[in-house]
Amino acid sequence: MINVILHGANGRMGKVLQEIIADQENMTVAAGIDRETFAADFPTFQSLDECDVSADVVIDFSHYTAVPAVLDYCVGKQLPVVIATTGLNEDTKAYLAEASKKTAVFFSFNMSLGINLLAKAIREITPLLEDNFNIEIVEKHHNQKKDSPSGTALLLADAVNDAVQEKKTYIYGRHDNDLANPLSELGIHAVRGGTIPGEHTVIYAGPDEVIELNHLALSRNVFASGAVKAAKYISTKTIGLYNMEQLIDEK
Repeated sequence: MINVILHGANGRMGKVLQEIIADQENMTVAAGIDRETFAADFPTFQSLDECDVSADVVIDFSHYTAVPAVLDYCVGKQLPVVIATTGLNEDTKAYLAEASKKTAVFFSFNMSLGINLLAKAIREITPLLEDNFNIEIVEKHHNQKKDSPSGTALLLADAVNDAVQEKKTYIYGRHDNDLANPLSELGIHAVRGGTIPGEHTVIYAGPDEVIELNHLALSRNVFASGAVKAAKYISTKTIGLYNMEQLIDEK
């Protein structure tokens, strides 16, 4: 049985994770952490410092400002951790790497298996189109999402840059009146509205033809399911920085 400490347990994603973990035969929530008190079938705490429950892995779906403290806790307890929180700044991303020298850390800009398979496909397709096709990314999310562009849009943009001979410059929106729009630029555009869980489209626009690769998340379940898969994967690791691509490649 894999015992999970769920950090951000009473948030939108935390509630979805509770439901998905409850359906797992070999996994259970050992404790939930949330700054707001809430009722649950497992012990709850308002901070990790208060948590005295032993576990096999931590899943964090909270707020980017809380991630360093989560990493501190997991390093101190030698606990593997899945960081599913997005919007991390550069200092926190660097700390992920430092923490992974002392415990196992799993991080992805997006926990969806589909998105990460899309990134893998992008790396295969892009070299064949680089010389003649403009590449643009459009991402859509609900109106409560704070960061822009999404971490997933950057993940997909980085997948493009991993595959090209000449690295592309990221352009966030196009607001001028006299743009050249060269092939060396990659436009990234953000839409916010309603309750869209997440939609990402990679557009390859060439002479007389357009190819679009699209991923649509129909609910938050896809992200929670991916985080659960990540927790199972990393629960047996001791140190190292892991991601969804490694998980997929080991399948």
